[in-house]
Amino acid sequence: MAAVSEPQVFLFLSQVLGKNIIDSNGHPVGKIVDLVANLAEPYPPVTRVLCKASAGKTTSLIPWRQITEVQDAFQVQVPLQEDYREPSLSDDELLLRETLLDKQIVDTNGAKVRRVNDLQFLKAHNGLHMIHVDVGFRGLMRQVGMEKVMDMFLHGLFDYTLPDQFISWKFVQPLASPDLLRLKITQSRLAQLHPADLADIIEDLDINQRSAVFQSLDVETAAETLEETDPKIQVSLIEDLDASDASDIIEEMSLSEAADLIQDLPKDTAEDILNEMEQESADDIKELLVHPEETAGGLMTTAFLSFIPSVTAGEAINAIREGAEDMDLIYYAYVTDEDSRLLGVISLRDLLLAGPETPLAEIMDTRVVAVSLDEEKDQIASHFAKYGMMAIPVIDEENRIKGAIIFKNLLDIIAPHLGQ
Repeated sequence: MAAVSEPQVFLFLSQVLGKNIIDSNGHPVGKIVDLVANLAEPYPPVTRVLCKASAGKTTSLIPWRQITEVQDAFQVQVPLQEDYREPSLSDDELLLRETLLDKQIVDTNGAKVRRVNDLQFLKAHNGLHMIHVDVGFRGLMRQVGMEKVMDMFLHGLFDYTLPDQFISWKFVQPLASPDLLRLKITQSRLAQLHPADLADIIEDLDINQRSAVFQSLDVETAAETLEETDPKIQVSLIEDLDASDASDIIEEMSLSEAADLIQDLPKDTAEDILNEMEQESADDIKELLVHPEETAGGLMTTAFLSFIPSVTAGEAINAIREGAEDMDLIYYAYVTDEDSRLLGVISLRDLLLAGPETPLAEIMDTRVVAVSLDEEKDQIASHFAKYGMMAIPVIDEENRIKGAIIFKNLLDIIAPHLGQ
């Protein structure tokens, strides 16, 4: 005989809040003012109910497993004395009404900030699991007790039924967690977003939420996101960190982006962060800070690849493989003499196609387009447009290579002025 599947029964938070709790004798115990859920689970189970006593203002946390639904109320066995202690939550628990209802959350699937109007639960195996966040107008009407009136109005006049707008909990990142520790429970969902989408989300939040979300990210994700964020917001996010944490994040950024950020910070803050950084990284940033921001020297990165002509293609590829993680530019490798004078350029494609024993001198292109340290952004943009390169080397008066400009870094400067 086939097993009978358990019928699916759904509840909304708005249908639970305010409900009476009675004991087994029918005597009033209190009203439900919130639900507690364990966020460590993929679809968080409701673990306890926050109950406000019928007499007085005392609140208690009653385990959900002790509660059964009867008619228009919830029944509980005689509450234990321990249920009346001062309510406290574990690190992986949240009060759902307090933390989520009417608050902003991130829809990590749509990469948007949304407002929570209700929460949907599935009753299964004697438990209650949160499965959806309701961000639609129907959820708002349900919360204020106007859902049926709205349905009658829309159906009667327009023969229209307002649809639900649900987001699966697996795509939800709460932003109103009581503390950073609880926010970090689900931060991995944010880390799965593209840094540009995450930057847009952070820019849409208020200053406190921005800081909380940013600090919940791992160092690498924080650095990638910071590079995509508006410079003014970059500064505020970094200023909310201590110098040690800020230096860890800035060291993960590209050198040119890191230098621009350091330059925008208050002098004392910038010095504290540079002092916390590894000496080599700090020195590289200081070298870039010497040049005006919108000149070639200010736009370039010093994390590029260069080799002498006698190095073989195989040796160059091995060097790229070992050092690529620390490079801002790997599309091109530059060939220089012993004094760093620029002799030629080789694309990564040419390196891969060349025989491993082929010296770079034989495959390098000597027709190198370069710019001087003080070249202005408009002329640099003209070179990118004319020659179709992804990066341009920067040289000093003696033709020694000092850095390279990646097109993205130039675009960050000129994009705000496009269309004016």
